[in-house]
Amino acid sequence: MAKILVIRFSAIGDVAMTVPVISSLAAQYPQHQITVLSRPFMQPLFEQMPKNVSFLGIELSDYKGVVGMTRLYKRLKQMKFNYVADLHDVLRTQYLRFRFKLSGIPVEHIRKGRSGKRKLVRRYNKTLKQQKSSFERYIDVFSRLGLPVQPDFTSIYQNRERDFDLIEPITGIKENGIKWIGIAPFAKHKGKVYPMNLQEQVIAYFAGKSQYKIFLFGGGKKEQEVFDQWIEKYPGIVSLAGKMNLNKELLLMSYLDVMLSMDSANMHFASMVNTPVVSVWGATHPYAGFMGWGQSSRNAIQTNLNCRPCSVFGQKPCWRKDYVCLYSIAPSDIISKIKEVINMQTLDCTI
Repeated sequence: MAKILVIRFSAIGDVAMTVPVISSLAAQYPQHQITVLSRPFMQPLFEQMPKNVSFLGIELSDYKGVVGMTRLYKRLKQMKFNYVADLHDVLRTQYLRFRFKLSGIPVEHIRKGRSGKRKLVRRYNKTLKQQKSSFERYIDVFSRLGLPVQPDFTSIYQNRERDFDLIEPITGIKENGIKWIGIAPFAKHKGKVYPMNLQEQVIAYFAGKSQYKIFLFGGGKKEQEVFDQWIEKYPGIVSLAGKMNLNKELLLMSYLDVMLSMDSANMHFASMVNTPVVSVWGATHPYAGFMGWGQSSRNAIQTNLNCRPCSVFGQKPCWRKDYVCLYSIAPSDIISKIKEVINMQTLDCTI
């Protein structure tokens, strides 16, 4: 038996993208013990993993600077790992893997392909070429460690029972013929958020049809205020803000017929439970390698513009000042795509 340390901090969406790869790794190497090192609030993402996966959550504020990282290294060293996979490659993880390498432990790290991404998002003479996905880059890390992975992940629930009773008090029962639509309208950066006035048109359409039930995913004071305004106008929709923890949100997502999401963590959460996602892309682009696991590029809503993409992560201000990449997407296009995905799901169930 070998003990493998997998390190990934960063944003929750990036950590969620490790799940299909780590789950596949664990299933194919049941004789090995895998420990995922991340921040504590990431733990729910790994609770449905194979039994040979454990989670170690640490607060980065407890391990500041070189002195803090040295303390963390000494703590990890006591766990006697045989391999270290750095899926993050930032200063903290670089220091940790340097120390492990000095002690003779095989270490590998993610290669992010920064050069290709820069060419993809530069203002002039863009090279619109599909970059390796994060999933492929994670798999490469394990391959270089001598642990090749054949990704066969479907869902965190693929070999586990789901307990609908945990969410029924909030969702109600799922009646035959009623299609459940999840909508996650927010993202960390403005360049990835579909304008709220246009998003409301999408919500208004489905809220006015008896065959659909809408669930709003999001949190935070500002998001709650927007949800409250929509609920007042469209009483049939359900806001989940402050009502569910991540475990229950993942469970609910597994019962959705479709999820509408920005290029954000919720796209990856829905992907973890094998729910089809209609994704909206503005400043960013699927070519950067962050499409959700198992999601179809046909369900990515985007506008072809010479200035797109202008950012890998969506944090750069729009140099045009108008975010035309998002405002040019018609609500009717999103509505049509959601209906198309639902119809395909219905057709698959009848075959």
